[in-house]
Amino acid sequence: MLDGRVAVVTGAGRGLGRSYARALAAAGAAVVVNDLDADVAKETVAEITAAGGRGVAVVGSVGGSYLADALVRRAVGEFGRLDVMVTNAGALRDRTLRNTSDDDFDLVVTSHLRGTFTCGRAAVRRFREQGEGGRLILVGSPAGQRASFGQTAYSASKGAIVAMMRTWAVEHAKIGVTVNAIVPTALTRMVATMPGLGELVSRVDAGEPVPEPLRRQGLGTPDDVAPLVVYLASAESAHVTGQAIAVGGDRIALWTHPGEVAEELRPGGWTVPEVARLFAGAPLQEFEPAPLALEEV
Repeated sequence: MLDGRVAVVTGAGRGLGRSYARALAAAGAAVVVNDLDADVAKETVAEITAAGGRGVAVVGSVGGSYLADALVRRAVGEFGRLDVMVTNAGALRDRTLRNTSDDDFDLVVTSHLRGTFTCGRAAVRRFREQGEGGRLILVGSPAGQRASFGQTAYSASKGAIVAMMRTWAVEHAKIGVTVNAIVPTALTRMVATMPGLGELVSRVDAGEPVPEPLRRQGLGTPDDVAPLVVYLASAESAHVTGQAIAVGGDRIALWTHPGEVAEELRPGGWTVPEVARLFAGAPLQEFEPAPLALEEV
């Protein structure tokens, strides 16, 4: 399906990124594997080559332009071109607002949001040079789509990535570049810190299957997410762009584009008392409920 194509996957040393890289290689793509940890990046490449695929490692932390440009240069230098960029890398800090330091915020936003920006920009510049289109596959999160307790920086970054995806999809449609964001849910090391999930992650890592009720709810393994990445990287997905696609376990779903849920007009404009009456009355029963119960922060 991907014979002759070349992909970059950031954060591909473990978890979801490793599954993406292996699946892309198994489908025929040559893969540039990026990770901050040299050992795990090399392990991913070793798995790819042992299975008959092609892969090389580039070690470094995403965020700055230097690494983003280096990833594209390595893809072109090693394999002659670039067709797919998967922006998976990013750090996580579990902190409520009052406990989030400047350094916590900067680390998460730099790795997720700025890393997606610089890698996406570097890839698009190469796609324009080649003149044959391309695929940007950005990685969002349910935390960026709705409230996620204790995830100020992560939620902000992932929500911004989906917004950026929509803009890039419009900007690059005329040159044949599709831009989509996957919204994966999987049992990985990253979610093991969340209440109630650590033990389950350990059991699945030990080889136990994910319980069927959880799979039906959209929670599975990283390998359950990878087929969507392969499809979005392929020529067959040329008509799919500007979408936020949830994937996990047995489930694939589309997130809506943001839209207004209620509207009221008042000829001549609004006064403060009229605004107060509006929000106290029936027309604003269209309020969307908070997705989580309020907790003390």
